[in-house]
Amino acid sequence: MRTLAILPIKSFSLAKQRLRAELSDADRRALVDAMFSDVLVALRRMPALESIVVVSGDRVAQRIAQGYGAIVVEDDERGHNSAAKKGIAVALEDGIERVLLVPGDCAVMDPRELEELLAHPAAEHSALIVPDRHGTGTNALLLAPPDVLAPSFGPDSRRRHMADADAAGVAAEVVEVPCLALDVDTPDDLEALQQHLAGTRGGAAHTRGMLNQLMRARS
Repeated sequence: MRTLAILPIKSFSLAKQRLRAELSDADRRALVDAMFSDVLVALRRMPALESIVVVSGDRVAQRIAQGYGAIVVEDDERGHNSAAKKGIAVALEDGIERVLLVPGDCAVMDPRELEELLAHPAAEHSALIVPDRHGTGTNALLLAPPDVLAPSFGPDSRRRHMADADAAGVAAEVVEVPCLALDVDTPDDLEALQQHLAGTRGGAAHTRGMLNQLMRARS
């Protein structure tokens, strides 16, 4: 099945506002840059993906995406769901049969776990919903065909995606993927990421390096 990954990215300068008490503007941008790069590295290591589409209005994000061979779609910063729909439109124009919508801040993304998600049994018209670590949000969607369900990311999106799928008669299932559970929006999320990286080896090289540099600067 022809599968494409869609990665909506907010402008680096606007991202992670809830971390302003923890990180300076420059450090926040550096963290977003690092996590985004680690996500692209993971996606590039997935043979099942035909291509990667990055939807962003940020010039730095666009250059990074192009460096990893991704297709760049200009975004007008109207929100994550609007950007996701732009990526879906590109997939439909190219005849793509399935899309994987992923965030740019799951730095510990594991290609093997994503390949397992792509191999998960699903109906011809289906939506697989991957929750965040709190169990209420949605960190990824696997949609076949790409427009089978409108993305509705945001607070309480797990419940909303399931309800929308039920209303549309779409076969939907919540599938937990450990590497997709840990996104970074709040200081608690950042602490959880740091604890995870401290207890593991390998992966998330850009994010590890950035956080290590930050810790050295503070010591």
